[in-house]
Amino acid sequence: MLKNCEGNNVPNVTFRIIENGNWKNVTTDDLFAGKTVVVFSLPGAFTPTCSSTHLPRFNELAPVFKKNGVDEIVCVSVNDTFVMNAWKENQECDNVTVIPDGNGEFSDGMGMLVNKDDLGFGKRSWRYSMLVKDKVIEKMFIEPEKPGDPFEVSDADTLLKYINKNAEKPEFVSLISRKGCIHCERARMALEANNMPYEEIELGKGVTSRSLRAISGATTTPQVFIGGKLIGTADDLEAYLKEKNIKAA
Repeated sequence: MLKNCEGNNVPNVTFRIIENGNWKNVTTDDLFAGKTVVVFSLPGAFTPTCSSTHLPRFNELAPVFKKNGVDEIVCVSVNDTFVMNAWKENQECDNVTVIPDGNGEFSDGMGMLVNKDDLGFGKRSWRYSMLVKDKVIEKMFIEPEKPGDPFEVSDADTLLKYINKNAEKPEFVSLISRKGCIHCERARMALEANNMPYEEIELGKGVTSRSLRAISGATTTPQVFIGGKLIGTADDLEAYLKEKNIKAA
């Protein structure tokens, strides 16, 4: 039976990490003392749900968490520091601090260390998320104890809703571009000037002009999508921002 640690202090653990090519000790005091911290823990770096959803969404919502009083977002996994650093680089998740619980001490202290021998993983962390204030665990969202790897309650949106149910979330923004396109640069500048994170899809990297036409109905770049809706070219984007009373670049 997994235990809920709300009201308790986080375990007192020293993590061994590699930073800028050098070994470094990071303690739970370093991570949590005097700060409000969001933590999410998962079975393993580079595994499907962890890479496709759990980590990316926390990274995406990091600015919203910070607007709502969170100082840092920490991802813990029973992996070594080399694996965690490689995963962070692969995922481009600059808004999340990845912590290697290589010996499982933190996960064990949380009562979340479980056997994944059936997958050849050995001891790993159960999936959960929590809000920690000055080392004290205020709230935990623990996945239900059922076979497999359930992912129902430890997601970023659930924890954000607990912190502030009215928190304003950014809309998904995608920019389809072409290398050397000056109007694509205009669109990038407009989005960045307004602090609107976006995913850029460049033609020629698995996406063709035919794909562009199928997706947007156009062959010119850029084509900008916001919240699943086609906005269009750089001119269209600037008009959209103006209409929304958002400053264009």
